[in-house]
Amino acid sequence: MFDIIRVHTGRTAAAWRTRLADELATRPLDDTWMQIGAVVIGLLGLWLIVMALTPGLRDQLPLRTPDAQTHAVLDRDAAALLLRDAAMHVPGVSAARIRISRNRVGARADVRFRAPADVKADLLVALREELARLALARPPRLAVRVRPRRK
Repeated sequence: MFDIIRVHTGRTAAAWRTRLADELATRPLDDTWMQIGAVVIGLLGLWLIVMALTPGLRDQLPLRTPDAQTHAVLDRDAAALLLRDAAMHVPGVSAARIRISRNRVGARADVRFRAPADVKADLLVALREELARLALARPPRLAVRVRPRRK
């Protein structure tokens, strides 16, 4: 990258880059080393695409542990179920949906009875307690929405 910036500012390219460009320009495509290099670069590109498309550890939330040598995680769907159960225990909530991302918990609740403002306050308390009980390493931000349920 540094050498590319040097060339764009009017200086000469590094010797290794000019030598490599000359070699690639003068070698025929049926050269064995050119074909081996093309296969290696193709396999490397394919491996990078596969790595980009695999989910990895995105579905896991890291937990707080007593020492640095222990690594514990909680599945995101399991955390959503625990938070949904806590939301359903709040009086007045008839249905709850929880979505968890890396840094945010989105909760939507339908209110069957009671004032929506009261339910929202109780829901915030219940979900904060459950989040504290989960002991996540990076506690996510909590966003709660309530709406009155209509028949």
